[in-house]
Amino acid sequence: MYSVITKTRQRQTRLFGDLSADKAGILPSTRYQGSKYKIIKWIDYYTKDLRFNSVLDAFGGTGCVGYMFKQNGKQVLYNDSLKFNYYVGLAIIENSKTILNDSDIDFVLEKHADVEYPTFIYDTFHDIYFTDEENKWLDVVIKNIGLLKDKYKQALAYYALFQACIIKRPYNLFHRKNLYIRTAEVKRSFGNKKTWDTPFKDHFRKFVEEGNNAVFDNKNENQALQSDIFDLDVETDLVYIDTPYISAKGAGVNYFDFYHFLEGIVFYDQWPNLIDQKSKHKKIKNGKNEWCNKGEIHQAFEKLFKKFENSILVVSYRDDGTPTIDELVEMLKKYKKNIEVKKLEYKYVLSNGSSKEVLIIAK
Repeated sequence: MYSVITKTRQRQTRLFGDLSADKAGILPSTRYQGSKYKIIKWIDYYTKDLRFNSVLDAFGGTGCVGYMFKQNGKQVLYNDSLKFNYYVGLAIIENSKTILNDSDIDFVLEKHADVEYPTFIYDTFHDIYFTDEENKWLDVVIKNIGLLKDKYKQALAYYALFQACIIKRPYNLFHRKNLYIRTAEVKRSFGNKKTWDTPFKDHFRKFVEEGNNAVFDNKNENQALQSDIFDLDVETDLVYIDTPYISAKGAGVNYFDFYHFLEGIVFYDQWPNLIDQKSKHKKIKNGKNEWCNKGEIHQAFEKLFKKFENSILVVSYRDDGTPTIDELVEMLKKYKKNIEVKKLEYKYVLSNGSSKEVLIIAK
């Protein structure tokens, strides 16, 4: 169905330019660690009857929750501290009408005689994440995406490239040097070798199609932002909070370490100076992050709830995390009279334990 829709819209765009969608968009798939994609209907069920017109998706990530609010007709401010995620928000939250047409896709995928192409990924990441031929392809495509003039077309192209990179990675992550898992001639008990071996360009075209089908106009001025949450100066009726998770034992989920390669892509020209040379898998040097530090996480939540005390607060977390759900509720009681806690049994990818997804609604 969606391929037909996209081809029709592309033909219209070639004739008439950018156009507003006449439908409420199709939420694109995602493979990001920690994504709420699979439980989005559950979150929708417990938030749809709250009284609000504007919402801040404070730790936007994949954008699926912000996109849900956009589909529900709300004005959405999407925020994330990582620049590659900002481009996701730009592509599917802020963008209301622009899609990539056939000529745009061809431009991105072709090598142009009048363009000088760098070889940074090919020179730097041999035998780490992708094959040499794939690394050469990435150098070309990233350069071409940077040459696109329209910021929303550029964001959609980045979105498709991020998804293509992730789907070709074991575990969908960049947390270690493990290309051999893809290339070794052994019997496998996990993963999808056919997917790994599918050419980048085929994955790219597929995800462009998904990105195009996500574009629609909900008649609000939605906005994508890239900021540390404590530096953000905005006010909305509701703030949705889905911070990185810290287990009861104090082990934090650092999305920067999981997806540093994607962050490098959007800082392509600066990438050589960002790499931690002590790292075996050439990751980007990571700055301070209180959301991944057991000793700082309680204070960070206190500060966050205080900052947005005038908004309805909706907090996603897990029932086995740090802080505990009871501790989060006690913090929220300082600012809110009505607090509800909803729980859902959910098995997380790459998690051996069983825990519940929790939604705290404070108003």
